[in-house]
Amino acid sequence: MTLSDYIASVIEEMLDAGGGTAEMKRNDLATRIGCVPSQINYVITSRFTPERGYIIESRRGGGGYIRIVRKQLSRDDYLMHFFHATGDSLGEAEALAFISNLSGSGIIDGREADIIATAVSDRALATLPPNVKNSVRADILRHIILTLMN
Repeated sequence: MTLSDYIASVIEEMLDAGGGTAEMKRNDLATRIGCVPSQINYVITSRFTPERGYIIESRRGGGGYIRIVRKQLSRDDYLMHFFHATGDSLGEAEALAFISNLSGSGIIDGREADIIATAVSDRALATLPPNVKNSVRADILRHIILTLMN
């Protein structure tokens, strides 16, 4: 297990113990784990993202903290969150993270996830000019999400 995996698992345990909410001081967590605080930041910003179903709040200063909240939403609220989080431009890795989260939450099954991933892949969009590829990908994913809401 890598250090990043270990940090993520500790945070997941904190979320489970806190009923979907974990509040921590970055320096305290880094000391507990035995790493530098920037490693905590890296894990939080790369693994606990809105497209993966998390809300991050932070306050800087002496009494500063980081609060991570695992979203517990209805199916339609969950889809609406994804619709808005998609934005006007979406890279392939971000799209795959959205699709993985939709599959992990049971909104789509594995086959649907594979089909959607193929439709928004760089390979499927290869004939598009590079400057429009990510906006077309976002449009496709938003339309799929709207279809799932019906």
